[in-house]
Amino acid sequence: MPTWANLSFQNSASPIMEQLIFFHDHAMMILTMVVMLVLYLMWTLMENKQINRNLLEGNVIEIIWTITPAIILFFIAIPSLRLLYLIDEISNPYITLKSVGHQWYWSYEYTDFNKIEFDSYMISSNENQVDSFRLLNVDNHTILPSNVYIRMMVTATDVLHSWAMPSLGIKVDATPGRLNQTSTMINRTGLFFGQCSEICGTNHSFMPITIESVPIKSFLNWIKSMSEDI
Repeated sequence: MPTWANLSFQNSASPIMEQLIFFHDHAMMILTMVVMLVLYLMWTLMENKQINRNLLEGNVIEIIWTITPAIILFFIAIPSLRLLYLIDEISNPYITLKSVGHQWYWSYEYTDFNKIEFDSYMISSNENQVDSFRLLNVDNHTILPSNVYIRMMVTATDVLHSWAMPSLGIKVDATPGRLNQTSTMINRTGLFFGQCSEICGTNHSFMPITIESVPIKSFLNWIKSMSEDI
């Protein structure tokens, strides 16, 4: 969950988020090496008081500062492309969850199980419990099973929204008239919080997302109780 002064990523709860964190660390290592090299070269140039008035060209240095950035970009591009293909890959999903953005709340549909539908509104601050999270708690949690593949279908009814869950490494645009999809697998149980990440109006900051990941047996019991209520 988000915490104050947290400058790093949230703890990962899916394989994709783990890979995103690995790629971030990989890119930051390369960037740190480049910055240190540039600072060293700048320092040596400032220390050098000699001036060569006859230096008109330098083929060797031209080759070096052309090939070196190309090699660096290669080592960044390969893992980046690999990760992009992993994010777009859709495995055989166990369930499909459809999320629909509205001004300003989310609605969810479990189309695989007797058309279970419900709306998810943010709980106002004066109704929150002592142990609740301000601007993140909702009246109806999205219940999902852990350790199974889940397909997310995202759309909207009015304006652009974005269904984002940082701990799962998911950010999908909710576009009216269009159905976007992604997949995920939650590898641990718990509560995970997200928010709309596309400016969608005056209450854009007040349409949070709360996912409750439970064991598969508890999920099936919840589906059964919801079906009986319907």
